[in-house]
Amino acid sequence: MQFGDQRKVAIVGAGAVGACSAYVMMISGLVSELVLVDINRDRAEGEAMDLAHSASFIKPIKIYVGEYEDCRDADIIVYSAGLSQKPGETRLDLVSSNLGILKKVLPKIIDRDQNSILLMVTNPVDILTFAAIKLMELSPERVIGSGTVLDSSRFRYLISEHCKVEARNIHAYVIGEHGDTEVPVWSLANIAGFSVEDFCCRCGYPSMDIELITSKVRRAAYEVIARKGATFYAVGLAIRRICQSILRDENTILTVSGLLEGQYGIKDVCLSLPSIVNRSGRARVLDLPIAKNEEEALRHSAEIIKSIQQQVDLSPLGPGESYSRTMPKNIDFPQVPGFH
Repeated sequence: MQFGDQRKVAIVGAGAVGACSAYVMMISGLVSELVLVDINRDRAEGEAMDLAHSASFIKPIKIYVGEYEDCRDADIIVYSAGLSQKPGETRLDLVSSNLGILKKVLPKIIDRDQNSILLMVTNPVDILTFAAIKLMELSPERVIGSGTVLDSSRFRYLISEHCKVEARNIHAYVIGEHGDTEVPVWSLANIAGFSVEDFCCRCGYPSMDIELITSKVRRAAYEVIARKGATFYAVGLAIRRICQSILRDENTILTVSGLLEGQYGIKDVCLSLPSIVNRSGRARVLDLPIAKNEEEALRHSAEIIKSIQQQVDLSPLGPGESYSRTMPKNIDFPQVPGFH
């Protein structure tokens, strides 16, 4: 499959996140073909019709409802199917239900010989990204989780509000799990080459409350969900940004989730680290010179995810096999700060 003027993106799951992602992809002008696939075909068809009716306001694009097989020739498959996080739930609470759905859907949309890049969005995104690689024996660089791309944007937004600097001028990353154990990297956060603390000092601003900002970053989704029931605008734009880097071969550095293979001594788990994203997918993972306490927090994040992975069946799918394995009804979730 060659990228060119004809660019096709398939979105599996036409709920709030999938529909919002379709909308921002449509108005971006990045793609020439956009297909929506959902078990609720009427919902997907309604979304596709609503989007297609804007044809006279945007660049030419083919938008339609499709079947699973329509994903096979897509440049990017955005997987947003499954249950969404409800008030009071953590992302990890969704493991059993959404992994069960993934096992049924994944063999219908992709196989190991396919050139499509799979962008996992459904939570818990790190575990489902790992599951997609293992279940279908897919090439790790071609399976990307949306990871902490949005969390990093939230981090930059909060710094920008305090320092009165436009968020795009702030370099700051959130790494690790997309969830309660994620790690804002304060040691490398900078504005125009100045550390955040140094910038505040030079400009006469009070020092930032690191614990408060870290808590706000980790709790951001919970706060939104408690008020409006779901998050979808910002994550839709995060998905568009990842797709843009892939389709335009931009070599953008984004904190996408993917398989770690020894970084910081961590293996066999998908977590977010700053990575070069281009036409080949997650082309290179960057080992940042982070502070010792941040590295320890990252390893703790990996341990939490691994402890969940060990309780579910992620054995590869054999040729012609369909998934019917029983998911565990009760998963033992480790207790971590803020976990409830």
